[in-house]
Amino acid sequence: MKISQKGLYALQALMMLARHHHQGAIKIRDIAYEEALPEKFLELILLELKNARMVESVRGAKGGYQLRREPSDIRMSEIIRLIDGPLAPFGDAEQLRELIDRDLPHRVLYQVFLDVRDAAARILENTTLADLIRDQGPRTGKTAKRGKNQKKEAASVLPIVIGGQKK
Repeated sequence: MKISQKGLYALQALMMLARHHHQGAIKIRDIAYEEALPEKFLELILLELKNARMVESVRGAKGGYQLRREPSDIRMSEIIRLIDGPLAPFGDAEQLRELIDRDLPHRVLYQVFLDVRDAAARILENTTLADLIRDQGPRTGKTAKRGKNQKKEAASVLPIVIGGQKK
């Protein structure tokens, strides 16, 4: 499974909206600042999330973005599939099943990939935005710009591939 930088930003923005779910719409500028995300890129991501009906925009002086559904109703798998596509390393689960049936000498290899995909899918299907913010612990205010050490710590904790390269 690959999670792009765009996918990671989408997850971070949605987590922020989940933390502030009952406080009304949040301006893009505030999301970008609190999560240390590039504002222009965030605009594109939020537009895609809006088109997928995960968030809604509110116009006006108190406008911005907010979740359309409860954080407990938005699953990580849904977000990742929307932004980054299938969860499997070789396309979707059906393609892996076809490889298992078609490529007999390598059936065992593809079965391992399918098992990994299924395990990851189960975890992502059973993890909601509400779970993420509940497990996150208290925040001590705005993060502003992240330092080099914080980025390294986050990258070393995430067992994912970002942008096609393990970081």
